[in-house]
Amino acid sequence: MTVEMGLRERKKALTREALSRAAMRLAVEHGVEGVTVEAIAAAAGVSPRTFHNYFPGKEEAIVATLTDGAQSVIDGLRVRPDEEPVWDSLRQVLIEVLLPSESRDETIALMRLVKQNPGLIAQQLGGLGEMQRQIAEIVAARTGTDVARDLYPHLLAGAAGTAMRAAVDLWTEGKADTDLPDLVRDAFDQMRAGLPPPERR
Repeated sequence: MTVEMGLRERKKALTREALSRAAMRLAVEHGVEGVTVEAIAAAAGVSPRTFHNYFPGKEEAIVATLTDGAQSVIDGLRVRPDEEPVWDSLRQVLIEVLLPSESRDETIALMRLVKQNPGLIAQQLGGLGEMQRQIAEIVAARTGTDVARDLYPHLLAGAAGTAMRAAVDLWTEGKADTDLPDLVRDAFDQMRAGLPPPERR
């Protein structure tokens, strides 16, 4: 039974990934308005009914590659060593999740598309907000603080989210001379140091 459930879950994950990648490609090629649920389903080789088993609408599917990455941050953070400083854990997990893949150009195009579409922005922010909430819970458990009463886990989760978004935004615009993992490391290092003023150029 365990093997059967494992295979079923893996198949579901592959279907979700196929749908989200198809949605991303179609949105980048045709714009959000030019994408339909039927087109996404056809590109992924499933029916529209199957699409709705995974996503309520096309916007959720288009940004799924980004919001699923947020869940990967949570999953990665949960398995980091308890004795590791939580800030180091967050930095390492984010670097691993944000490493550019073979779809780097598509990912950049999608991020730029998201910035231009209020509906996609709302979906992405919802995913990031949920990620920050769960990070705060993990930080609280790791540091012996109370997520319902103490500022620390929320501040740390918020600082990590800000560092990540700043690095990703700069990388997406293509104006930085640094790769994304190095930008994330630099952002975390600067936050940890208290954001000292940079030397004048």
